[in-house]
Amino acid sequence: MPNVHLTKQMQEYAETQIEAGAYANLSEVVREGLRGLMEKDRLRAFRELKAELELALAEAEAGHHAPFDVEAYEPDAFK
Repeated sequence: MPNVHLTKQMQEYAETQIEAGAYANLSEVVREGLRGLMEKDRLRAFRELKAELELALAEAEAGHHAPFDVEAYEPDAFK
């Protein structure tokens, strides 16, 4: 198992959480922190995708797009 080095402030916070009964041990505290970071990354990726889609929609609504040719995209579907 990897060693985790915490600052004194982080260690004290984790111990307070354990003593309060929020977590059973330091591993649970660290896992919860990692879950939070993972969720933050997923949320950032979602927001970036949403912004890209909103931009693409605005451009399409403004007429800045090429017509989509279904037959050219998937010619075998029309044989």
